Amino acid sequence: MDVLYHRCAGLDVQAKTIVVCALWGEEDHIQKEIETFSMFTKDLFRLLKWLEDREITHLAMESTGVYWKPVFNILEDYFDITLANAQRIKNVPGRKTDVSDAEWIAKLLRYGLIEKSFVPPAPIRELRDLTRLRKKWVGQLIAEKNRIHKVLECSNIKLGTVISDIFGVSGRKLLTRLMEQGYIEEADIDACLHGRMKGKKQQIQESLFGTLTEHELFMIRQSWKHIEYLESLIQEMDQRIDHLLQPYQQEVDLLMTIPGVKKETAAVIIAEIGVDMGQFPTPQRLASWAGVAPGNHESAGKRKSTRTVKGNPHIKSALCEAAWALSRCRNQPLAAKFWSLAARRGKKKALVAIAHRMLVTIYCMLSRKEPFWGPQVS
Repeated sequence: MDVLYHRCAGLDVQAKTIVVCALWGEEDHIQKEIETFSMFTKDLFRLLKWLEDREITHLAMESTGVYWKPVFNILEDYFDITLANAQRIKNVPGRKTDVSDAEWIAKLLRYGLIEKSFVPPAPIRELRDLTRLRKKWVGQLIAEKNRIHKVLECSNIKLGTVISDIFGVSGRKLLTRLMEQGYIEEADIDACLHGRMKGKKQQIQESLFGTLTEHELFMIRQSWKHIEYLESLIQEMDQRIDHLLQPYQQEVDLLMTIPGVKKETAAVIIAEIGVDMGQFPTPQRLASWAGVAPGNHESAGKRKSTRTVKGNPHIKSALCEAAWALSRCRNQPLAAKFWSLAARRGKKKALVAIAHRMLVTIYCMLSRKEPFWGPQVS
């Protein structure tokens, strides 16, 4: 087997320490040196100096939790780093030690037997952190709104059955009055209603009559404070995301030409896959990485399960949401395909199939700088 990298090192990264095995020299005279470093920042810079002294050019390490990130951040500008999927570089059973793991990684790297994991550049990584955190906060916001719904139902206030969104303009004013007084007078209801809600005045008045106690009012007020706080955080987050998206405005505009893709979805797509499609050899490889491609399981000439493999859950959920929105669009070939598949295979499988097609389309759009079903963008 040919040697691909003559000066390389394998890193076994842990929470407290990092074991490094450096290999250099020709096949008939390989030199090996093993050293252990602490994970403190000053020791990571000492590791950098140690590797430079031995003229190491290529490194490889497992993507262990988040422990690899500080090591990668310090070393990425000085070496060619291969971040490996831990499942694909397992050592021989019965030889599991930190030193043997580092040596095994170094040997695999030396012969080019480790496939690189996708690590986007620093600006994309920052955008990725923000979009993922925003998703968590939106989930918490929805949970608090559902909690208020639950308390209102327990007190037999049926406002949610009359108003589709009790957190709209009219609903928020009604809830504010309810939290201030514990009840709402008929004259106050008129002042709170806007637009089409005025036609539902009688129903709203009847739905607000319930058995709301002081304990339930306290719970609603606490959830309301949390909702206001989360909304302010999400607003600040959106401003920061917009700032980070400025260098990628062309790509955002291209993605928003796809029916069902809004600005928030475009931000998630760019944060997860970047804008340089050269990282993925083919659109099928990208779809497999995202977890929206059918799996391969064949034995003895029989094809078994084709369920999708595990991939990036963030891009997968964003694509499935966009696919569901696209299915509601009229005069769209992908929408017609969704309902055709849903009739035969069910909505869940149809959703993943359309998400797969959308991701392949996104790959081509970003590679060619073309909008959705349109001419080239100048």
